[in-house]
Amino acid sequence: MCGIAGLFLKNPALEPRLGVLMANMLTVLTERGPDSAGFAIYGEAIPGQVKFTVRVDAEFNVQSLVAGLGTAVSRHDDHVVVSVSIEQEAEVRAFLDKHPALTVVSAGRRMTLFKGVGQPEEVSTRFGLSAMSGTHGIGHTRMATESAVTTEAAHPFSTGADQCLVHNGSLSNHNDVRRGLIREGIKFATQNDTEVAAGYLSCKLREGARLDEALTSALDDLDGFYNFVVGTESGFGVLRDPISCKPAVMAETEDYVAFASEYRALVGLPVIEVARLFEPEPAKVYFWERAA
Repeated sequence: MCGIAGLFLKNPALEPRLGVLMANMLTVLTERGPDSAGFAIYGEAIPGQVKFTVRVDAEFNVQSLVAGLGTAVSRHDDHVVVSVSIEQEAEVRAFLDKHPALTVVSAGRRMTLFKGVGQPEEVSTRFGLSAMSGTHGIGHTRMATESAVTTEAAHPFSTGADQCLVHNGSLSNHNDVRRGLIREGIKFATQNDTEVAAGYLSCKLREGARLDEALTSALDDLDGFYNFVVGTESGFGVLRDPISCKPAVMAETEDYVAFASEYRALVGLPVIEVARLFEPEPAKVYFWERAA
C-alpha cells in the first residue's frame, strides 16, 4: 500500500505551518503505511553552509561528534543535523563516513531528512516535525511488502544534495538500472528499488537536466508501476507511471500545491474547499519551482 504526502508552498506566510500540516497529512495516511515513516523538509539556507542529517546508533556519544567536528549539532531523537561551511564539506563527510555508528541520511543547503520505524504520528513526534518550517516537504508512510521493516528501507531516499524521492509501487528493472548508475558513480546504501529511482534522478540532474526533464526521461528508463513525488532545493515534482494503478490526488490553490495518496489527507489543509482538485494524469510530469 504505502502513503505519500507532499506540500509545496507558494505563500511564504504559510511557511511556519509547514511541519504541522505535513504531520497531519502523514498521520491520516497511517492505515496505508503503519510500519515506518519519514519526511524531508526544505527550510532556510544559511549562506556559505551545508547541512548533514545523520542517524546515530544508540551507543554512540553525540558529544564526541561535536568534539570531532568542532561545531554544534541539533539533535532530533536518533538523528542529528550538522551545519558546516561549504569549505569543510568534504572533510566532514569523510569524518562521518569513517564511523560505523553514523549514517549520513542527507546533505544539502536546505533539506533535512528524518525517517524511522513506527507509526507515522509517533515518528513525526519523535523528530519534532510539527515545529519545523520551510517552503516545501515530502513524506511517506510505509507498509513493508518486499523488504524488512527497517529505518534503512524507510522513505524518503536521498542520493544527491537537496534531492529526495518517495515512491508508492514497485520497479521491475531496478537491478539493471542500479548497475548502470553505479558505473556512473552513484552510490547506494540499500537494495531498495526506491533508492534506484532516487539515484536515477540524481544522475540526470547532475548531467544538467531540469527536474521535469529528468522525470520525463524516467518514463522511458524505469519499468514498473509507481507514483513518484520528488523534492529538490527549489522544485517539487510528481510523476505517475503510464498505467497509474496507484491512487493519487492533488490540490492546488494560490497558496500551495499538495499531493496525497488519498483525499482525506488533504482535508486539513487551508481553504481546501476552494482548491482545484484533480487526479494526476498517467505519464504526465507535474512540476513546480520556486524563484531563485
